[in-house]
Amino acid sequence: MATIDIKRAHTLDLAEAKTRAAALATSMQEKLGIRWSWDGDTIKFDAPSGAAKGATGTVKVDTSQVRVEIDLPFLLRAVKGTIEGKVTEKLDKLIAQA
Repeated sequence: MATIDIKRAHTLDLAEAKTRAAALATSMQEKLGIRWSWDGDTIKFDAPSGAAKGATGTVKVDTSQVRVEIDLPFLLRAVKGTIEGKVTEKLDKLIAQA
């Protein structure tokens, strides 16, 4: 079970939703040092070092929804609310972009 599980509906076509999800992942790679790759319509990521060290998760993109699931290591669970807030903010901006 994921520590953080956020779902957002969208009206984008699948290709555009995936493009935006990849842009978000690239941003997180630059800021937090995550590694990510596509597996079909799902981005799988992990953080081998840096501020998010030990976190793993997925970003599942389909034709009507984006779902972010993150498993936080024990040490990051104390700041779960802050992390969840940032992810929600980024996801909302990602979907809202015209």
